[in-house]
Amino acid sequence: MEQEKKESARPIIEQITEYAETRFKLVKLEVIDRSTSIIAGIVTDIVIILSLILTFLFASFTLALYLGDVLGANWKGFGCIAAFYLLIALVVIFAKNTFERPIVNVLVRKLFK
Repeated sequence: MEQEKKESARPIIEQITEYAETRFKLVKLEVIDRSTSIIAGIVTDIVIILSLILTFLFASFTLALYLGDVLGANWKGFGCIAAFYLLIALVVIFAKNTFERPIVNVLVRKLFK
């Protein structure tokens, strides 16, 4: 009688260990899937941001040179562009809290998507 109990209990223990191993593999694969999608999203965002920065930089040079021609001196054109960016920086500094919350929300949504 005790022999029958041991034999019937053994497959249950084997099934539990097999289930635990399978569950561990599943969690591991889910973590790999999630992390690779996050990394791919970050790499894509970095490429987009770098492209936009370069576009913005060259557009700024173009505008500064154009304003330099209009105003009669390149330094005046570059000075106008610099003053404009200084104005934008001051607005961002004084309204920092207004800009932070939406950026944090976007990042959190991107991580838990």
